[in-house]
Amino acid sequence: MKAAGIGIVLLFGSLLVYSSQDFPPWGDPGAPASMHVSPHYIEASLRQTSVPNIVTAVLADYRGYDTLFETVVIFSAGVACLFLLRVFRRIQPDSRMYRHLPSGITLRLSTGLAPPATSKEFERIDLMWVPYDVVVKTTSRLIVPFSQLFALYVIAHGHHSPGGGFQGGVILGASIILYAIANNIREGLRRMDEKRAVWLCVLGVFIYAGTGLLCMLLGGNYLDYGALSSLLGIDAVAVRSHGILMVEIGVGITVMAVMVHLYYCLASAGRYDEGL
Repeated sequence: MKAAGIGIVLLFGSLLVYSSQDFPPWGDPGAPASMHVSPHYIEASLRQTSVPNIVTAVLADYRGYDTLFETVVIFSAGVACLFLLRVFRRIQPDSRMYRHLPSGITLRLSTGLAPPATSKEFERIDLMWVPYDVVVKTTSRLIVPFSQLFALYVIAHGHHSPGGGFQGGVILGASIILYAIANNIREGLRRMDEKRAVWLCVLGVFIYAGTGLLCMLLGGNYLDYGALSSLLGIDAVAVRSHGILMVEIGVGITVMAVMVHLYYCLASAGRYDEGL
């Protein structure tokens, strides 16, 4: 079986290498991609969008629909992993989970976690106290704030310099994952629990899609940021950079939340009670 898998990989890899011979030379100005719309983007993007970063102008303005659905794909991947990886277990009744009120009414208190179960993939760790390395924990405490600050800069300044919502969201999600690894998964859940991560996934997509709807309500086309000029009091060209910033914020929130959610599921085998 292993030999068959290796043979299939080598076969398709050889076909890909063979087909790459038909590609135009690297950087060829006469390539089809360079002769189609690239000259227009290079010459007119700053004049039409007031955004110096041509890549961001193309992704969030000229190709705004495509980037919206890319964000939806990331959100859908997070939802799919929630259903595939998350392990939901019923909470077993426990005498300590019931409190008798003076009126005779019994109130059931839920802890939110099922009783500990054995796991073959992970070493059983104490739920109340986990030994940690003081060097790793202190270093992460120093690194995480600067990483998050840089992530916010990448998102907010991505339409003027290299960066954007995808890049900043990855950096922001990595900082939260670093904190969870340096401490433990339950400490990370105290900072951003599962419910909050899922709602942030939804919020990011809502911000992107809602920006397009706002443009329509103001009399423009969907994701036509020029319609925001009447709302923000800026000319129709300069306001496009503000619209791009709005959708980049939505992309960053979704990417960050999906990364954190996937880490929680993978690190704890979907149980959220043990892991790295």
